[in-house]
Amino acid sequence: MSTFKTDTTPESGTDDARSFDTQRAEADRQKASQAARSNASSTLDRDSGTETPSLKLAKEYLSLGGRRRSKIDDNITTVRQWEEDPPAAERFWKERVETLSNDQRKQVEDFLPAINSP
Repeated sequence: MSTFKTDTTPESGTDDARSFDTQRAEADRQKASQAARSNASSTLDRDSGTETPSLKLAKEYLSLGGRRRSKIDDNITTVRQWEEDPPAAERFWKERVETLSNDQRKQVEDFLPAINSP
């Protein structure tokens, strides 16, 4: 059985036209999917390694064993601490976080694990 190919668009309403439309739609979906993957990849590449100073401070505090947790309710952030921090984390918090302005400190606190997270 041989397949006949033509460059002309099939007449509307025929089985050939429906098949042609399906092929075109599939090609369009594949192009859109590839474009989305490309956009996501370039965004990830652009943003990789980009950290705000507040995120860096929060990560460093946590890497020192810091145990404070944030509670955010109606955009009001408070910090809770049920267990003592290791000495290095406590010193870091007092020297590097408590000395920040209220706005900067809130940004660091927002990156702490929430009290509801494990």
